[in-house]
Amino acid sequence: MQENVGLTIEDQQNVAVVSFQATSISSYDGIAEAAQQIHGYIDGHQPDGVIFDFSKVKFFSSQVLGLLLEMRAKVQDFGGDVAISSIDPKLHRVFSITNLDKIFQFFPDSQSAVEAIGND
Repeated sequence: MQENVGLTIEDQQNVAVVSFQATSISSYDGIAEAAQQIHGYIDGHQPDGVIFDFSKVKFFSSQVLGLLLEMRAKVQDFGGDVAISSIDPKLHRVFSITNLDKIFQFFPDSQSAVEAIGND
């Protein structure tokens, strides 16, 4: 059964805020569908940055890390930045354990992330 990650993408100051609406993101098909949506948005808009808002997420599979790295590479191709906002401290540990906390910027909320990335 395919999981719907309930993805929304909103433009704020030419920064894409990608919000996951699901509390659990673990289905391969759901993650692949989210990746397609995000790719399409980035290709069509070439934002200055992308913020991934995890405020509603309580669990995600390691495939989400791959998605984030893939989007980071895509956005960096045209000079954009990627940041993560509103992530649960327990989920932040995954980034620390994998040393991905050194390549992503983290913000307490999407608005502070938009302000930081939009002003780079």
